[in-house]
Amino acid sequence: MKVWKIAAALLCALVCASAQAATKPCDDLKAEIAKKLDAKGVTNYMLTIVDKGKEANGNVVGSCQGGTKSIVYSKGTPATQPKPGGEKNPK
Repeated sequence: MKVWKIAAALLCALVCASAQAATKPCDDLKAEIAKKLDAKGVTNYMLTIVDKGKEANGNVVGSCQGGTKSIVYSKGTPATQPKPGGEKNPK
C-alpha cells in the first residue's frame, strides 16, 4: 500500500513536470520516469509510449514529442523481459 501512495505522489509530480517538458523526446522522458520510479523502490511496472488520446490500460504520467504522445504507467512485468526460470523444462 505504501508503494502505491509513493507511486501516486510521484505520478502527480511527473504529470505536472511533463507539461513543462512537452517537447522532450519520448525515450528520454521515459528513461527519466523509470529512473525516478526505480529510486522510489517501485517494481513490476511498465511504461508504454502511445499516441495521445489512444486508450491504454494505466495512468498517463507524461507527455512528449510536443504533446503528440503520452507515456502510460501500469503495474505488471513487461512482456519483453525474460522471467526468472523462463527456460522450458525438458520432457
